[in-house]
Amino acid sequence: MAVSGLTAADTSEAATPLLDDVVDGVVDYRNRPVVRSKSGGWRSALFIIGVEIAERCAYYGISSNLISYLTGPLGQSTATAAENVNALVGTASLLPLLGAFVADSFLGRYRTIIIASVLYVLGLGLLTLSAVLPSYTSSDCQGSTNLRPCSPPRLQVVFFFFSLYLVAIAQGGHKPCVQAFGADQFDAQDPRECKAKSSFFNWWYFGLCFGTCLTVLILNYIQDNLNWGLGFGIPCIVMAFALLIFLLGTTTYRFSIKSEEKNPFGRIGRVFIKAGRNWRTTPSAMATEEESRGILPHKGSDQFKFLNKALLAPDGSKEDEKVSSMSDVEEAKAVLRLIPIWITCLVYAIVFSQSSTLFTKQGLTMDRSIGSSFNLPPASLQSFISLSIIIFIPIYDRIFVPIARTITREPSGITMLQRIGTGIFLSLISMVIAALIERKRLKTAIEYGLVDKPKSTVPMSFWWLVPQYVLFGIADVFTMVGLQEFFYDQVPSELKSVGLSLYLSIFGVGSFLSSFLISVVENITGVDGQDSWFSDNLNRAHLDYFYWVLAGLSAVAMAAYVFFAKSYIYNRSNTV
Repeated sequence: MAVSGLTAADTSEAATPLLDDVVDGVVDYRNRPVVRSKSGGWRSALFIIGVEIAERCAYYGISSNLISYLTGPLGQSTATAAENVNALVGTASLLPLLGAFVADSFLGRYRTIIIASVLYVLGLGLLTLSAVLPSYTSSDCQGSTNLRPCSPPRLQVVFFFFSLYLVAIAQGGHKPCVQAFGADQFDAQDPRECKAKSSFFNWWYFGLCFGTCLTVLILNYIQDNLNWGLGFGIPCIVMAFALLIFLLGTTTYRFSIKSEEKNPFGRIGRVFIKAGRNWRTTPSAMATEEESRGILPHKGSDQFKFLNKALLAPDGSKEDEKVSSMSDVEEAKAVLRLIPIWITCLVYAIVFSQSSTLFTKQGLTMDRSIGSSFNLPPASLQSFISLSIIIFIPIYDRIFVPIARTITREPSGITMLQRIGTGIFLSLISMVIAALIERKRLKTAIEYGLVDKPKSTVPMSFWWLVPQYVLFGIADVFTMVGLQEFFYDQVPSELKSVGLSLYLSIFGVGSFLSSFLISVVENITGVDGQDSWFSDNLNRAHLDYFYWVLAGLSAVAMAAYVFFAKSYIYNRSNTV
């Protein structure tokens, strides 16, 4: 079966259909040239979008309500549970870097998706098993009056976390490859398919949010009100069905032919190594070399000029096998330009991670009744993020962009960096609102004498939390999609899968930083037996203080982001 790692030699003897209907650079699953009218396009993309919807249902079916399971059946404290959730999300967001590397260098995207899907089903199955295993606790624990439940046996906890991180590993291979494989189904050289490819990314994100929304509304209710085993088992069944759907589309897929050029990781790495070896090269020698090569000054030529030293061999010779090409040097510079943007977006990722942890714990203490008999599960409040995204994406695309285009004359209304910056600003505002709402919740608990009654419902409607969730969703449309487009567009052409994983790694590192920050604050504010900001009794905690800290960090990060964004030089002139 064909995979993304095929070479041109593999298809040399294949039968060739009509040339005007053949898509260059790809083959079908039998290594034959691809006929445009019978492969790829939306017929293939719909299979892949369906797989992504199912995968998001499975992943968020576990992660969105994980803090409730950790503080409930596993008996962990709020701070410990928040740290564990952040650690999982961080790992799941960093592993796509490894998955993208393996796919692009060895297995190809198709095979990586299949292997990752099988691991996904296995991990979810084991997770379901860990949830339905009977827990045996000591009589001392059962008679305890602690605020949190008794912890199950250590072996069962270890088995649970092993299953959980197996899911994270599977997600690391699945996430970067499915979207890139979907984009491969459209020919960028064909005008009609190029437009369809742009539309694909919109519907991709729409489907992703739809799957997330469906999960937090239905699965979280099942987990909170029926059974955790069933709540974990349904994602396992959904993921198995997604694998079947993906395999059914095999005959329609287009598989990229692997380039025979040198590995892009090696090319870029050699630029830094050769530039380091030539660190003593004088500016006059470099000027002479650039003049001999006919390199003219251009926008960005003064940035990272030290990398131009890779154009010279260590001994001063100019043998081709010992020096890097100018295109290699420019690719290395393009990668370096991404670093300040990547770093300044980390605080946004820290803020983003609160929606599935501390926001959920807030909602748990509030009145979540809808009508006389239905209580909304606290984790289902995250559906307001997905709903706001689903509603705002058409508004952004059909209303905001045309209006902005008339003002800025930019084809996309605003540049990618402006789009990202807008979302960072909105996330700052959401933290300010979250701090104010939490302060009101604490005052309400004091007014009704509920400070020492953590299991009592604070008479304050969950609707007070909706604005911070909605702002998160709108910020997501700006920053999340902007980061995805930015890192996909600005990396070298052979590293598109890695580019998609780079933007995911922002949220992985951000989750780890959030976990670290919570741990530090917990240790500082909980000394001498005092209630920390993350006390298990949220009526004695001070999440509002923590939100103000995040708002301050967001302001600093915003200022740094604006500074670097203003001086950023886009990799290609046609980029907006």
